[in-house]
Amino acid sequence: MTGTEAALFWGFLLVYGVVMYVLSPESRNAASFYRGADDSGKPVGQWSLTASIFISWIFAKSVTNAANLGATYGVTGGLAYASYWLSIPVAGYIIYLIRTQTGARSLQEFLTTRFGRLASLSFAAAILIRLYNEVWSNTAVVGGYFGDVGEWPYYTAAMVFTAFTLAYSLKGGLRSSIFTDVIQAVVFVFFLAAVLFLIIPANDTSELLTTGEFRLNAGLDLLLVALLQLFSYPFHDPVLTDRGFVNKEKAMLKSFVVAGLLGFVAVFIFSLVGVHAQLNGIAAAGNAPAAVGQSLGLTALFLMSVIMMTSAGSTLDSTFNSFAKSIAVDLPKLARRAKDRLPSVRAGAVVMVVFAILGNLPMFAGTDILKATTISGTMVMGLAPVFLFYGLTRFSPWSFHLSFWTGIGLGVCMTVGWIPQSWAIGDGAYALLLGTNAWGFLLCTAGFFLPLLLRRLSGRAATGSGIQAAAERGS
Repeated sequence: MTGTEAALFWGFLLVYGVVMYVLSPESRNAASFYRGADDSGKPVGQWSLTASIFISWIFAKSVTNAANLGATYGVTGGLAYASYWLSIPVAGYIIYLIRTQTGARSLQEFLTTRFGRLASLSFAAAILIRLYNEVWSNTAVVGGYFGDVGEWPYYTAAMVFTAFTLAYSLKGGLRSSIFTDVIQAVVFVFFLAAVLFLIIPANDTSELLTTGEFRLNAGLDLLLVALLQLFSYPFHDPVLTDRGFVNKEKAMLKSFVVAGLLGFVAVFIFSLVGVHAQLNGIAAAGNAPAAVGQSLGLTALFLMSVIMMTSAGSTLDSTFNSFAKSIAVDLPKLARRAKDRLPSVRAGAVVMVVFAILGNLPMFAGTDILKATTISGTMVMGLAPVFLFYGLTRFSPWSFHLSFWTGIGLGVCMTVGWIPQSWAIGDGAYALLLGTNAWGFLLCTAGFFLPLLLRRLSGRAATGSGIQAAAERGS
């Protein structure tokens, strides 16, 4: 990076951090800090919530992955990754049903009443692991625009970015996060349009939109994985699900539907950056946006870096807030050490600071952001039957555990290479991932229904023996 480039990039990072802190509102009470309400207790507006959901799920690692898949598989790869955003309307509708049918005020409360306290604790552990991965995976992407892994600018930029995001998160909590999300969403859309203005004229539009094949070994296998994970993936991300309980039910549902569709379009459009790389012979080298930006000149590279900083910032501040809520609010309730009263703002602030430090440790150890979505999505496949079929049982802890832990076990087995190749569907790069998710979904569903079936059979057996006993007494 030349002196001019360094000055431009570092200058924007510093200006971005200062502006976000100055504009961010301050939370004066716990309801504002943990639930996003204003000082008078008024909940988040519908369009602010829509913008927040939209941008907080546009992770820096996600748009990078979308572009990388576009470079590898063309539009098929882009569609595959963008399909994950269709899980947002799915989550919104299921949360709508949960709120209107059960009156639950959080997913933890719902799981506790329907499947028991241990089920809710297991779920809490899963989402904490997810949140932990969100810290390093987003700061590492930002650092990559300032230097290579192992170089001091890479780590310095990542830590400065973390510090700025932590500062305004401490100032306003969830209220600050949602407010800055609106700003970040506008900036993201503007700079995304600017990138397209550079990309589209450099290619034949029809070729740009038709490059790729719908074959299992050409990215279709990953598309099918995404569609299978629609009913499980969103529920282990409190950045998304926490926003399902901060507004009225119908307003929330509209926000989730609109944000999900906008996210799908935005991520697919950004994947065209990778398609451009494929068409023009640009080596992606694991970071297609940076490679394309460098090939188009300083302006394009700067635009890419702005997109990454805004998307990473919106995700990181939401992650800090979800950590604070999970550790300071939800877990004490599960441990029966807290009532409905919210803890102090200071308790949440301490949680944020601790995880801002711990969450970046994997970045220094060296990590691969590519697997963050597919692996974590596989591990929580057992949540799909839980949220799809909860209405079929009033209380069944074993249904949750047989489904949830089967999914966790299969995800771990796939990570360490214990899934047999015979499970693969097709012969593409994601054949084994597709097979694990397809067969795993069936196994998890069977695990969910097994206790219900045994209960029904035992009930029939008890009824039958009662009738026989009555007949014998009558004779």
